[in-house]
Amino acid sequence: MTSSPDRYISTRGRSPDADFAEALLRGMAPDGGLYMPTAWPRLSPDAWAPGRAYADMATAAMGPFLGAALPDGALDRALGRLTSGFGPAEVTPLRKLEDDLYMLELSHGPTAAFKDLAMQLAAALSSEALQASGERLTLVTATSGDTGAAAVAAFANTDRVRLIVLHPHERVSPVQRRQMTTVEAPNVLNLAVRGDFDDCQRLVKGLLSDESLRAAGSRFSSVNSINWARLAGQIPYYVSAVSQLATMGETRAPVFIVPTGNFGDAFAGVAAQKMGLPVAGFVAAVNQNDALARAINDGVYARRAAVETASVSMDVQAPSNFERLVFEASGRDADLTRGVFETFAREETVTLPADLLNAIRAQVSAVSVDEPTTRDQIAHAHATWGQVVCPHTAVALSAARGVDRSRGPVIALSTAHPAKFGRDVAPVVGFDPEPPKVIRDLGDKPERFEIIDATADAALAAVRGFGA
Repeated sequence: MTSSPDRYISTRGRSPDADFAEALLRGMAPDGGLYMPTAWPRLSPDAWAPGRAYADMATAAMGPFLGAALPDGALDRALGRLTSGFGPAEVTPLRKLEDDLYMLELSHGPTAAFKDLAMQLAAALSSEALQASGERLTLVTATSGDTGAAAVAAFANTDRVRLIVLHPHERVSPVQRRQMTTVEAPNVLNLAVRGDFDDCQRLVKGLLSDESLRAAGSRFSSVNSINWARLAGQIPYYVSAVSQLATMGETRAPVFIVPTGNFGDAFAGVAAQKMGLPVAGFVAAVNQNDALARAINDGVYARRAAVETASVSMDVQAPSNFERLVFEASGRDADLTRGVFETFAREETVTLPADLLNAIRAQVSAVSVDEPTTRDQIAHAHATWGQVVCPHTAVALSAARGVDRSRGPVIALSTAHPAKFGRDVAPVVGFDPEPPKVIRDLGDKPERFEIIDATADAALAAVRGFGA
């Protein structure tokens, strides 16, 4: 097999290679692994030149991954849809807070969260692929809040697509829930699972591995960040951040602080660095659900029950995209990767080999931020910089303030509008965050969702019953 960025292999090494359309429409590889490009394309420094339009940077970053798998012009049309749905000309504006500390704003899209950036692209590209093949697609996704809202906004009333969203019952914010459940679209089913996000994610992976759900002429896939297209759609805003730094006269490579739950956003940054983007380092900032931090800092990847926090989208104890990091850090050793995650699935704990752990640490570090510190950072951001931030952004800013800036400028990713989490932000800053129009428009619309147990049988019955 010839290595090429538009050909994809599984992290577990036991599936045939695929093109972009297959990786997009299948989501997870047949052997239970995650798709990865067989080679990293190289970005020209022109890609992050000062003043470049976001669509141009995204074309440079994403085009090599698509190859000839989709109809001509598919990426241009998808990017046109994306940029038209974001207010700022930069799409993801970079805001300077103080010397060598910046915040990358990712929440200016249709659901006021960073998930819109990749989800709008994934929806447009999926439609292109399905139109070309004549197939239909059932999508199932687990969400801790923002992924589901972004998926509903992107795929509602889409021809050839049915969308099933699993969220943890009573463990997402009211705004996040209502963004999913008030959309009247016959092709959308919302399932509230009696459990946590990891239960939802486990059910989705089980459904994806059930070949009986893949009928002739119909696809069954996911738009969680296990889908490579989702990660590819997040690479451009790292390029944009470096470009905006250059526009401000800053030429040093930045350190990115990424608030993370499923590690997809962070791995998109790692991918950008692999492609040649100048980056001085990555810090994965997690909340009290610290499985990722414990894995990187202690060398033991172990699942614990997720605890509920203000940064609900990060309440994850089994981040799926850690598998992509292990695969890359191990030198793309599929046997080792498969062994690590099969052991983890079976025993809920695995000790990482020393060589692998050192390679992971060379790529990314991790810190855990507790609830009192998160609240303190929300207060600090408002008092010091005049910024009202969501709890997830506060986790990133807390971690950012502890980074040695002599390495270069520090960029914290701001992932959601604070009005989505008003019940946690308002008591700290003393007022309700002003909601953007996309939240005000929710009004008092009725909600539509079904509550199920966190069992494979319950999930399978709901999926088979949808549209039957």
